[in-house]
Amino acid sequence: MTDPSGTPNTPPPAYPAAPAPAPGVPAAGAPAPGAPVPGKTMGIVALILAFFVQIVGLILGIVALVQSRKAGVKNTPAVWAIILSIVFMVIWTIVGIVIAIGIGAAADLYQQCLDMGGGTQIIDGIQVTCN
Repeated sequence: MTDPSGTPNTPPPAYPAAPAPAPGVPAAGAPAPGAPVPGKTMGIVALILAFFVQIVGLILGIVALVQSRKAGVKNTPAVWAIILSIVFMVIWTIVGIVIAIGIGAAADLYQQCLDMGGGTQIIDGIQVTCN
């Protein structure tokens, strides 16, 4: 095809595609092999602390996850630290409530024994020996 001036009308040259990375070279944004992953060590520490000091494990896990996401990498230990910290905090809260209720009931029973005097008493239809 030609334009009115008689010169051939050819499309502009296409831009060449970006070359594929060589084998073993990481994609853009990913750390080089062997390079430290930001937040990875903190994620592992958070995972360990999630079993013992849940609030510290939760905070460190969140910080490690944010650091890793900014670098564009996954941090599975940080995710697990967050999950386990929350689960263990809920479990320990429930256990604490049950223990507090048990101590309150025992204190109430003890007070009733003191009020009634020693010996065997019947409290709420249950025979109790007060010493």
